[in-house]
Amino acid sequence: MTQPPEPSVAVELEKLRGTMAEGFARVDGALALLVQRSDQTDRQLADHEQRLDAVERSRWPLPSIAALVAVASLLLALWQASPAH
Repeated sequence: MTQPPEPSVAVELEKLRGTMAEGFARVDGALALLVQRSDQTDRQLADHEQRLDAVERSRWPLPSIAALVAVASLLLALWQASPAH
């Protein structure tokens, strides 16, 4: 039959179990912190994406307006330069 381990071995195994549990708790805490930071980064990226989309939507008419002003200026210059005027 197998004899029970000596008390010192049992104590050391219990210490090892406690050390492992403490290590796993620290790793779990660090992973939870990383997940939280990742979630915050995802929210920031989504916010930046929304803001960038809003800027792009509000900016799109500017080139069109510039082209219309240029065409109007060209037509006005041609009208003033025409001999009939």
